[in-house]
Amino acid sequence: MFKKIMVPVDLAHLDALEKSLTVAADLARHYGAALCYVSVTSSQPGTVARTPEEYEQKLHAFAQSHAPDSANPPTVRVYNSPDPIADMEDTLEQAIIDLGADLVVMATHLPKHLDAIMPANGSKVAAHTRASILLVRPDEAV
Repeated sequence: MFKKIMVPVDLAHLDALEKSLTVAADLARHYGAALCYVSVTSSQPGTVARTPEEYEQKLHAFAQSHAPDSANPPTVRVYNSPDPIADMEDTLEQAIIDLGADLVVMATHLPKHLDAIMPANGSKVAAHTRASILLVRPDEAV
């Protein structure tokens, strides 16, 4: 059913992603799908890495440590942006096209009143792509 699963990853907030990472790995195993971890970073030094190249190395290491036990080793793709937060949705939409992803598994936050004015990334991406989007709530939402 699914051939290419894309998982947006922010290395600075891995604790909030654990549930979505597990779901993505399980789906990749189940469907024999390729898994790609995607990240958006800046060329400015940050808390995770000083350069986009260092960030990509760390994402590769992360991917190896979170590889599902399947025939397809995960791949990574890092996008560089002058303002990753402002460009997030557009960059994720471009990544879906670049990768040919047919499923995106994204962690999401609990709904807030502010979402009426500023919707979450997942809903914006879902509105502008043909890929299926699976939003995974944190455990506190259950």
